Amino acid sequence: MAKLKWDQIGERFFETGIDHCALYLGSNGTYPQGVAWSGITGVTETPEGAEPTDKYADNIKYVTLYSAETFKGTIKAFTYPDEWKQCNGETVVNGVTVGQQSRKSFGLAYRTIVGNDADGNDHGYKLHLVYGCQASPSERDYQTVNDSPDTIEFSWEFTTTPVALATKVGGKELKPTSLLTIDSRNFTETSAKVKLTTLENALFGTDADPEDPQSEATDPYLPLPDAVLSMLA
Repeated sequence: MAKLKWDQIGERFFETGIDHCALYLGSNGTYPQGVAWSGITGVTETPEGAEPTDKYADNIKYVTLYSAETFKGTIKAFTYPDEWKQCNGETVVNGVTVGQQSRKSFGLAYRTIVGNDADGNDHGYKLHLVYGCQASPSERDYQTVNDSPDTIEFSWEFTTTPVALATKVGGKELKPTSLLTIDSRNFTETSAKVKLTTLENALFGTDADPEDPQSEATDPYLPLPDAVLSMLA
């Protein structure tokens, strides 16, 4: 094994930014229709759980048990699509928004940038797919216009319910999950790029090819975790 080396050219990686956010309303455990969410300023991913509990026997630590992991987060944005109102407990009746209604479950997809010292922000990106989300009520801070104008930044906390997986690794089924992260740097070969493009076309939809009269536009949807793993296999 060669001697360890640090900070080599092209290996000074960092992550930054967020874009290409899409919202998918839940329907019977699926996410059949996506809409673009412009104005996203941040998504905070907050995994919790996996806390150790020590058990003792014979005057020694016998075993350490770990609690189940959970995943929740926070969405921040300057604005939101109309479809989000259903997730925020709002129903529109005759042009009037009625609050404190049932909250619809949803899924999210968004992209973050992976950079390095050689390529800058063009080095790669990660796709984050979040399932089984439920938003909580949030406060809105309206203030007067003054000599230091600022926009309102909305913020919503959400929790998730993991989605079951049938995919097996090494003959063992994966545990249910709420989060998939796809790193574009793992899909650099031509055939792998095609698979990643297939997934992105599903997530964000496609336009009809004006040069091909037989081509049709496709609507965006959020594939379930097993389907995503199958697409990228």
